[in-house]
Formats: sequence, C-alpha cells, structure tokens
Amino acid sequence: MTERDSREGQQLGNYRLERLLGRGGFAEVYLGQHIRLQRAAAIKVLHASLSQREREDFQREAQIIAALDHPHIVRILDFDVHNGVPFLVMDYLPNGTLRQRHHKGECVPLPTVVSYIKQVADALQYAHDQRLIHRDIKPENMLVGRHNEIVLSDFGIAAIAHSTSSMTSQASAGTIPYMAPEQIQAQARAASDQYALAIVAYEWLCGERPFEGTYTEIFAKHLMTPPPPLHQKVPALPVEVEQVILTALEKDPKQRFHRVQAFAKALEEASRTAQKATPIPVAETISPHSSSPLAAGGLTVPAVKTVIDTNSTLEPSLPPTVAMLVSPTPQSQAVPASPLVDTPTETSTPARSLSRRAVIIGLATAGVATVGGGIWWLSAATHPDLPRNLLYIYSGHTDNVRAVVWSPDGKRIASGSADWTVQVWDAANGSHGLIYNEHDEVSAVAWSPDGKHIASSGGVFGKVYVWNAANGNIIATCDGHSLGVKAVAWSPDSKYFASGNEDNTVHVWNAANGANTYTYANSERAVSFNALAWSQDGKYIASGSSDSMVQVWNATNGNILFTYSGHAGEVNAVAWSRDGKYIASGSSDSTVKVWDTVTGGTVFTYRGHNGSINAVAWSPDGKHIASGSADKTVQVWDAANGNMIVTYRGHTDSVNVVAWSPDGKRIASGSADKTVQIWEVKS
Repeated sequence: MTERDSREGQQLGNYRLERLLGRGGFAEVYLGQHIRLQRAAAIKVLHASLSQREREDFQREAQIIAALDHPHIVRILDFDVHNGVPFLVMDYLPNGTLRQRHHKGECVPLPTVVSYIKQVADALQYAHDQRLIHRDIKPENMLVGRHNEIVLSDFGIAAIAHSTSSMTSQASAGTIPYMAPEQIQAQARAASDQYALAIVAYEWLCGERPFEGTYTEIFAKHLMTPPPPLHQKVPALPVEVEQVILTALEKDPKQRFHRVQAFAKALEEASRTAQKATPIPVAETISPHSSSPLAAGGLTVPAVKTVIDTNSTLEPSLPPTVAMLVSPTPQSQAVPASPLVDTPTETSTPARSLSRRAVIIGLATAGVATVGGGIWWLSAATHPDLPRNLLYIYSGHTDNVRAVVWSPDGKRIASGSADWTVQVWDAANGSHGLIYNEHDEVSAVAWSPDGKHIASSGGVFGKVYVWNAANGNIIATCDGHSLGVKAVAWSPDSKYFASGNEDNTVHVWNAANGANTYTYANSERAVSFNALAWSQDGKYIASGSSDSMVQVWNATNGNILFTYSGHAGEVNAVAWSRDGKYIASGSSDSTVKVWDTVTGGTVFTYRGHNGSINAVAWSPDGKHIASGSADKTVQVWDAANGNMIVTYRGHTDSVNVVAWSPDGKRIASGSADKTVQIWEVKS
C-alpha cells in the first residue's frame, strides 16, 4: 500500500478514514472516526467494486456476520457500499494482534497457549453452532481486547470475498500455511477451522509452523505429509499435549475432534494432567530472544498501537490459479445456500484418500526452484484434467500482470505487473529470478533484439527505464511523458525504442543515453497510445490508440503514411507480420483485424472472442496469430483465414498480454489473475 492509492482522508458513510492500519489479501483496514459521534472504529474496505447483484450478496452476507454476538468475536457496527466499494465498520481494538505479541519464531508458554485456544475455540464453536465457518484462522486475525481477552476478527470476510465475482482472485479463501487439506480442495467445513487453530497452536508451542516452503510445497505437505513431531522440536513438551495437537491436524477431517471446543478442552486437560505429573520448565519452551512478559506465563501484555502490523504480519492468501487447479469438478461439490454456511456431508471423501488432482499437484513439487510467489509445475500428459498444453504457471507477481516478453534467445521471460515490479526468470521452469523494482505500476516491457537491455514503463508517472537485462542496472531513465506510459517497442537494431503515452504523444529515444530523438503527437485529437510495434525492417512504427485508429508512420521522422480506421472500439494491441506485409490489430470491439500494410485494406476480421481484445502476437513463421482477451482465453488461429486452431482456458481473469517464444513452440500469457501461464504449441 502506498500513499498514492491510500484512502486516508476520505469519508465512507458516517466515518472519515484517518489512518491506514494495514492491508491484507481481501481488504485494507483504516482507523476511522465517526463524523458526529467522534468515536473511533476500524474500517475494513474490501478490494472490490460491486455490481447491483453483488451489492445485494454483500449486504446479505454482512448481515449474517453482523448478527454474531459473542465476547470473543469482534463486533460489526455497520456496513455499506460506497460508489460500488463495500466496507464494514468494526470495533477498534488498539492493543494489536497476537502476531504482534508473539512474532514469528517466538515460542509461547503452554498455559498461555491453552488460554488463547480456549477463547478462540469458544468463538468458533458459537459460529459453528450457527453453521458458519471462519475460513482464515491465523494469529493476524486474533486481536487483543481492552481487558486482554482474545477477540477473533475477519469472521466471514473471506466468504464475502468468495461470494463476489469481482474478487474471484481469492477464489478459495484462506492463508496457505494454515489451510486444511479439504479447504485446499475447496471443501471447507467446521473442521477446517479446527485444523487451522491447531496449526497456530503448533506454531506457538515450538516457534515454527509444521509446513514451510513454497506455496506448492506447503500445499503438498498439507495434503500428504504428517506434521513433524513436536517432541523433536520441544523435548520438554508433554506427549499428551502433542497427541491432542496431532489429532486436530489429522488429514481426514472425520479423524479430528468432533467439535472445535472439544479440541480446546482436550488440550486443557492434557496440559493440566501433564503439569501435575511433570511441570514444564518455562525456560525450555520460550524463545531465548523473547522479551515479552508472556515468557513468565502471565497474561499481562503491553499495549500495541495498531491493529495490523503492515511490515510483517500479513500472510499471502491463496493464489487464484491454485484455486482453479485444485477445486473439485462441479459434479463432485454441492453448492451451499450461502458461502458462509458449513455443509459437511457424511459421504465426503476422507483426506487420507486424496483426490488424483491433489496427489498430482503434490508430486509435482519435487525439485522445482521458485522465485517470488513461485511456480506450479504441471504436466498435462500425466494430468489430463488440467488445461491442455499448459506447461507451468508462474506466480511471482502479487497484482495484475500487464506485460510479458521473451528474451531473443528464448531462455528467459520478463513480466511486468501492477505490483510495481518487473521480474525476469528462466523460461524453462520459472526459476532463477531477478526482480527489478524501480517502477510504479508497470504497464509495458520490451526486450531489445540484441538481448542486452530491457525497457519498461510505468503506468502512472510517465517514466521509461532502460536497464541491463543480466543484472538490472539502470542504463537510462526517460521521463519526457507527462502521464503514464502504456506501450514500449524496440527498433530491430536495438539502437532506439519508442514509448506511447496517455498524453497524446509517442517519443522515440536513443537507447544508449536516453536522449529524445523526436516526438510524434496526434494532431487531430487527444488520444491515448495503447500499443506500439516496430516493423522488422526498422522503417515504420505502428500505433494503436483510444480513438479506434491504427496509424503507420515513418520511424525516422514521424510522418504519417496512412491511418487504418476499421475498428469500432479502442485499439489495444498491434503486431507486424515478420515479412512486414500485414498488421494484426486488436480492439475493445472484440475483433482482431488483419490488414494489408500496402493498401490499408482489411484481409479478414477474426471474431472468435466475446470480450475486449487486449493482445495479439504473430508466430515466428507468420502462419498463426495468438490473441488474448477479457473473456479469459488465449486463442490461436490461422493468420491466412482466421480458422480457429486451439483455445487455452487456464486463466481466471482477463488476459492482458500474449507472447510467442522465438522458436514458436510456446506461448506465454499474462493475466489480471496475477499469473503468467506457459503453453506448449502443438503442431
């Protein structure tokens, strides 16, 4: 969260947002002040913009949450939708979270753990009795009340997110290190909360969670690997306590305690029995680095100023594509009446007999190196229910992927995202990454044909950076634009590059020193230049713009050769054929036009998509075109006649960019679902 996109100072309903407290997978949290009552509250602003139907869904789910009345559940004071953005008003508890009280790596004395678990279990049992589940139990969601009681927050927030299509990127809500096996498979139930609470207890007792690693490795361990024995980490821990924790961590939800309150009671009894027999030396169960007064076993703790620690306490939520890959087929999962309702069935498949899909994903983790959010290495040959031809999914970004480009030798891929980073990684498997983060929101990335440099642009402040592709060192910074740069293209000789802007201009720059060679401006109307492409012979530049036009102009002086006006909507993508005879242009009118660069006449119109066309790319041999669309698909078709060849459906949100590997054997596609997917092109 940056100052640029903070809502501080805004008013939502009767509350003014005073200060950002933190940001999580579903929402931002602000300290708010009631305008008239001058009463503080925590305002949770969800990451969504709701349609009328979704607004009704949100209000229905918020009413369910607001009806919860329990001393260990944070109170919902109000909720509403402001300009399509939903928010909830909650009690402000200034004493912080249990993650702030006990940082990662810190052990917590057994009596304190028992006290915490009892309070949280009471809250969960109350909700479970009303057929509601939490879905995201973790220390970050456990607040310390005014009297040092533990108050569970974010009850049902994950479910609200799950119920709105505008937040499908959180399709299977939860936080990865705490998710039960059945929740990973999109079958969350009351026992899933018990499992997550047991993970928390395990972490407190020994200072680390049972399963660590990349996202994929953690998924596999939740699904198939028994937790490491606690007595190996804490030899003084009573075996009775360890057995209670391991029971609550059974893979099969039926093998756990029948109620979460039974888990808490069993833990308390095991602790009491063990203490009578063999008292636990406190010094052996806490971190030697801990300065918390809890080290003595007491419950008196100092105040913490914020509700959420924005530096270290926010865990990543489930990446969208994993949700797609591990969700059961519609035939195997009943749809509950409400996303909040827990509907366990006696016939559900035990976790001990994991689905083939889950096993494949678990097995696929062996030997895979990762960077950032990691990758999922998948084989369609051994896993036929995955999208056909999908090789792997790169998930290093945390926001909308807007740019993807291959290195000229095909060995690496660079991707740019609204998360303010450009990431460069091994095209074979997504490993060995380099992260370049000088940017604001990245809107375009281009690799120089000689392979030495990368040009990348920001979508807000109008800067273009040229940097060494091997180490990320900046070569030049170009800041001649007044608004966000939306497109970048290199000349074939790698000496120049062009950048297109929302300010009605295209600049051509000297790549060696960043000097502005000349500026082309549309003289007829104010436009945003959304796409640029340099012809293979270096003589011409094609531009696509918001006025529905494609223009071709002289690359050395900016003189217009001709304008193509065949589209009925904004032009988002342009691409030259290798021989320079044709240009493919994609538009928000849902069509791709292929047209002759000599006559300007339309060769044919491709209409296979049912959403805005965001990207087009010619195959290296010039025989095929790949197009990406807001309809979430990548389509490959014959460049001569538009006949469909194959459709790739792996993304869960709009496809923003497609790029063909230099050898023509693979396609990379980037999406608003935060992933880059690598597809095999089969002849």
